[in-house]
Amino acid sequence: MDLADAPPALLVRRHLHVAGDWVEPADGGTIPVENPATGEVIGQVPAGTPADVDWAVAAARAAFPGWAATAPAERAAHLDRLHAALAARADEIARTVALELGTPLKLATRVQAGLPLTVLRGMVDLAARLPAEETIGNSLVVREPVGVVGSITPWNYPLHQVVAKVAPALAAGCTVVLKPSELTPLTAYLLFDAVTEAGLPPGVVNLVPGTGPVVGVAIAAHPDVDLVSFTGSTATGRRIAHLAADRIARVALELGGKSANVILADADLPTAVKVGVGNALLNSGQTCTAWTRMLVHRDRYAEALDLVAAAVAGYRPGDPFDPATRLGPLVSAAQAERVRGHVDRALADGTRLVAGGPDAPLPPRGHFVAPTVLADVHPDSALAQEEVFGPVLAVIPFADTDEAVAIANNSRYGLAGAVWSADEEAALAVARRLRTGQVDVNGGAFNPLAPFGGYKQSGLGRELGGYGVEEFTELKAIQR
Repeated sequence: MDLADAPPALLVRRHLHVAGDWVEPADGGTIPVENPATGEVIGQVPAGTPADVDWAVAAARAAFPGWAATAPAERAAHLDRLHAALAARADEIARTVALELGTPLKLATRVQAGLPLTVLRGMVDLAARLPAEETIGNSLVVREPVGVVGSITPWNYPLHQVVAKVAPALAAGCTVVLKPSELTPLTAYLLFDAVTEAGLPPGVVNLVPGTGPVVGVAIAAHPDVDLVSFTGSTATGRRIAHLAADRIARVALELGGKSANVILADADLPTAVKVGVGNALLNSGQTCTAWTRMLVHRDRYAEALDLVAAAVAGYRPGDPFDPATRLGPLVSAAQAERVRGHVDRALADGTRLVAGGPDAPLPPRGHFVAPTVLADVHPDSALAQEEVFGPVLAVIPFADTDEAVAIANNSRYGLAGAVWSADEEAALAVARRLRTGQVDVNGGAFNPLAPFGGYKQSGLGRELGGYGVEEFTELKAIQR
């Protein structure tokens, strides 16, 4: 049956996944799951409790010695079987994400379902080559798995963010307790259906859905969790870091962003604007790496604004299952209201509206916000400093390259960014000056094997590729 037509009862999941089995949770109640395009409840999952976390962590702790001792090639074989089981569910994953998050189906198929499979495939190859050892003088330096990992993941990329944590942790020899976002938990259940089919050893990976203040806090504060890997807001990341610091536990944090798209005077402006708008509006702007600040040389500023307005006009909000839809809803009513508040404040401060805004037409129901472009944004304003996490683009002029770099770096975040120039060496020179963990030059493609993470308040540590695996290891020096 097409999930888009399925009655809500078919999307109800009643169990946790602990120690290799689907098990009844403690009496913590349930969490409804909403379709943000309609506002209707489409299913529910258990609301986990601290007791459930204790159970899952104990299972992960018991499974750790055996999994850590498993040969890298055998761990890779387990991940390979998981990849096959997940790939067989790709269509179901895409439709589930379209339902519970509102991502247009075409994008959900290509990115929400496709990217995690690419990442997992890369981890299969990396796992087979572990562990790396190095001889330094009379010391043998080895990497060993850190232990039990608590993974707390966000709603905006509900499978990719899980795979980006769970797969390298398993490749490194760690065991995992996962808490997916309560807003988009159904996709995680599809992953654990695949885990069951793939036959991973009991307790190696465990699922406890629930809310952040209950399950998330219980994981972050648990004395038997060796590393907490979290993706989400900087405020929540700060709280998790405090909880982990109380017991001197490691954290890996992928937090907020306010990325700058720097378009130099000699750039291919139509391409830079088209790609920049697409990046800013990806997943309805609910992307931590979104280039939400477009910096344009003053000599080409007016031309750029015309191009931006034309590009944004092609992003029609609507039903995620309609092939013509290019922009889905925001994940919740609260998120939509928060984004509208950012736009209203910016307009009240005198920022110029170029496209969208509060009076733009929208579907009659659902949590939609019109794609909005605001020009003449002051670099110190709230709109230029705060992560909006919605389909809102701030356009800022600059006079020369030094000013562009200063504006781009004028942020407490440092997750991603972009530079455009006909002179690739000049663009590369600017990229090196940006205080951010990732920079695309002239539309360089995303590389799932490259390290991903941020400077400043965008987080600690790196995900993806070999660097992502190393995040879940400890170093040991053996003197001979």
